[in-house]
Amino acid sequence: MYFCLEKFNTMKTITQKEIGQRISELRKSKAYSQEDLAKMLDIPRSSFTQIELGKRNLSVIELKKITDILSISIDKLLSSNFSLSELIIDEEKVDEKPKFRISIPELKVNKFKDILLYILEKCAGKPNVGETLLYKLLYFSDFNYYELYEEHLSGAEYKKLPYGPVPQKFDSIINQMIASKQLKRFKADYHGYPQTRYIPLSKPNLSSFNASEKDVIDKVIDQYSDWSASAISDYSHKDIPWLASKDGETIDYELAFYRETPYSVRNYDENEEAL
Repeated sequence: MYFCLEKFNTMKTITQKEIGQRISELRKSKAYSQEDLAKMLDIPRSSFTQIELGKRNLSVIELKKITDILSISIDKLLSSNFSLSELIIDEEKVDEKPKFRISIPELKVNKFKDILLYILEKCAGKPNVGETLLYKLLYFSDFNYYELYEEHLSGAEYKKLPYGPVPQKFDSIINQMIASKQLKRFKADYHGYPQTRYIPLSKPNLSSFNASEKDVIDKVIDQYSDWSASAISDYSHKDIPWLASKDGETIDYELAFYRETPYSVRNYDENEEAL
């Protein structure tokens, strides 16, 4: 899976060769050798040389690793007004806010509860809908909405764990909801495997959703609620936000903009403003 410039209007002004030149400039400014970066990326030095020369395509995962090592965002690296001297000045001005967009998710607890109750109201009766599937329905709702509207739906953070993205603070929120009799938790057996299931005991506050939020959640339910836990876990492992994150790391919502078919839910016009 390789990085696709077609999704961004930077395509008009930046080439693969320019990306390589920028990586080379940043590498030298950080006093890394080509051999250093090649080892960190676990690729031969010759391959890294080809990247800097603009003769080798970068996968999204490699691009994310490089930007992490060089302490720059992907958006900043691909910006049409990239300037190494400005970046150095910005690093020295540690008290100033960065010029590129940073969107930090803030958990909306009541909204998260309503989304969970809404999903359960729609599909808790399906025998396959256990806790693992719920994690993925919540994840795709949140990340699909962010990709489409560049705003957070529930504001939940998700970690990369072995069975796919898992919402943080899920257990504490569930315990609150059980204590307030909003839902009930029970154990079940599904095709010989233990399963944790939930039944809603109260209605979601639908007034907390706008039309676009409800539409995104409904589409996620329609698309994934009949999947098995193993199938949706395997599927989530091929989504760029999960792929480009380190094990146990919080998954960056910004990575949703680098998705490709069939995960991407946004039609990117080449004339669309860059993110």
